[in-house]
Amino acid sequence: MTPLTLPATHGLDHVGLSVRSLADTVRFFQEALGWRLVGERPDYPAAFVSDGRATLSLWQVADPGHAAAFDRRANVGLHHLALAVADEQGLQDLHARLAAWPGVTVEFAPQPVRAGPKRHFIVLEPGGLRLEFAHDPRDWITAV
Repeated sequence: MTPLTLPATHGLDHVGLSVRSLADTVRFFQEALGWRLVGERPDYPAAFVSDGRATLSLWQVADPGHAAAFDRRANVGLHHLALAVADEQGLQDLHARLAAWPGVTVEFAPQPVRAGPKRHFIVLEPGGLRLEFAHDPRDWITAV
């Protein structure tokens, strides 16, 4: 079979994630991060949130009390979801906001990725998702 010379895809359409508490996770994305609810499927149940660039499909697990806890070293699949932050001050402000958010566990505070200049931090949100927030000044210089 001949390999493709150009990608067969064009970016991400959405990311689907299962959570322990759909209500807590939707509330976190809306109130802590300012995302919009763009759709719902109450019969599943599922909710769809977006920051205007990325869309997440959030799915309530059937039995939250018996859902397997995420183990980034043992489970195949999503290790974490990384979201870009526009600038260093925004990264610092977001860290302070999320560190005080009910049900959020901070894995580590903002720090350089290897030698930098990119900086990041990771949290577990109330529904159990492992989220990274990162700012890389090199990305924003070329994106504007």
